Amino acid sequence: MNTSFFQELLNTVAEQGRALLPKSLFGDEPERGMQALVDALVSGRGEASGVAIAQQILNHYKILGTDEKRAFFRYLASAPVLKPDSDAVLDAAESYVSDPSDAALARLQSAVDSPRQEFFRRLNLAPGATAEIVAMRRDLLRFPKDDPAFATVDNDLRHLLYSWFNRGFLVLRRIDWQTPAAILEKIIAYEAVHEIKGWEDLRRRLDPADRRCFAFFHPSLVDEPLIFVEVALGDEIAGAIAPVLNEERKSAALREPTTAVFYSISNCQGGLQGISFGNFLIKQVAEELVRELPSLKTFVTLSPVPLFARWLDRVRGDDTEGLIGEEDRKILADLRDPEWTERHGDDEDLKGTVLALAAHYFMRAKSERNKPVDPVARFHLGNGARLERINWLGDTSDKGLRQAHGLMVNYRYEIKEIEKNHEAYANNGTIAASRAVKALLPSQKGKGGEAGSVLTLPRPVIKSGSDNQSADSVTGNELKKVGTADEG
Repeated sequence: MNTSFFQELLNTVAEQGRALLPKSLFGDEPERGMQALVDALVSGRGEASGVAIAQQILNHYKILGTDEKRAFFRYLASAPVLKPDSDAVLDAAESYVSDPSDAALARLQSAVDSPRQEFFRRLNLAPGATAEIVAMRRDLLRFPKDDPAFATVDNDLRHLLYSWFNRGFLVLRRIDWQTPAAILEKIIAYEAVHEIKGWEDLRRRLDPADRRCFAFFHPSLVDEPLIFVEVALGDEIAGAIAPVLNEERKSAALREPTTAVFYSISNCQGGLQGISFGNFLIKQVAEELVRELPSLKTFVTLSPVPLFARWLDRVRGDDTEGLIGEEDRKILADLRDPEWTERHGDDEDLKGTVLALAAHYFMRAKSERNKPVDPVARFHLGNGARLERINWLGDTSDKGLRQAHGLMVNYRYEIKEIEKNHEAYANNGTIAASRAVKALLPSQKGKGGEAGSVLTLPRPVIKSGSDNQSADSVTGNELKKVGTADEG
């Protein structure tokens, strides 16, 4: 109610403010007037006129074509009125060097403060502007990231969004079958990991006594979830997603569930890419669940491996590490069979080879920034989770087979180990992993096991889909549109 009243007040201010401004700022050709509006918003001082100009900018932006939006962002990057005064910056810097006092530092900070950030702050005065600015950044991210103009605007915009969407402003809400339909429709639309196939499928995930769903909301986006997580409660480890998604609804809850499985985490707002809420979400949901169900002891994910198949194809084509021998190539050829899961799914050689390569992928393969190549791994390991187990044929859907040859992974959040794991990963790049995962790693033969030495893939005999994993973990699956939770 308060938010609605405030928005109505801003609408009134915007309408009254229009009467105070030149009519030339409110023409019908937005591509010609946007620069004038930007300049007017930055240079103006009146609150009412600022709200009116901000509203007009947002109205015009909505009807811009792709080329006009590109020109708009380039103007934001290049306009002199949106850049710090270089003479003032130099003068303040020289003053600080000669006299590094608090007053001189404050003057320098004021001189380098970006007028472009002030533009977005004033733009945010318009009714409903926060959602519009998030959508604006979503458009910006579609343009080439290596273009200096777009990067300049995004740096300022992302800096502001980090502040506006600070964890202290977010509200955790449980999503259930009684949640308003408008929000439930968005849960269906935003699900990024395992497609929700209509209302009955959604009810299967929300209504049963052993299912939970939680989402973060922001006061300025009342009915727009920022990120949500789906949870299955139980007392055993799940190594495959199909039983979790297709299980019949239970009318009675487990008396004392021991395991919470985070089987899908989806970021909802493309304009908030790189501003991660997932770490806060998992920890707060775990706290909420323990308050409700003290019997819960184990918290894990059942996560996708979105880039494994692509990585394996690249290694098979250019194996600079000597990772794959001729025998392995013959075994891996079975993956090209469209029906390989039926014909070769029980082949122990194929299973052992793929699991060993997957262990190398998670533990040793690095990006150019010396981080794990898998974005989901970066997200969970960075949050202090442990790589618990790699599940053979955990996801046999078309998407799961295409992206990961059916593999899924469990990341375990051990409350007592989270901080230690996070610090070791952040400071030294150390990947916390169970003994079962480490045992899958290919052995290295050569001088000190250095990079470039010959690698030998183990041939473990695995009797079932989970026998190669430690028995004291849990299950769950995860999340996000690739790349949204971690920029590393």
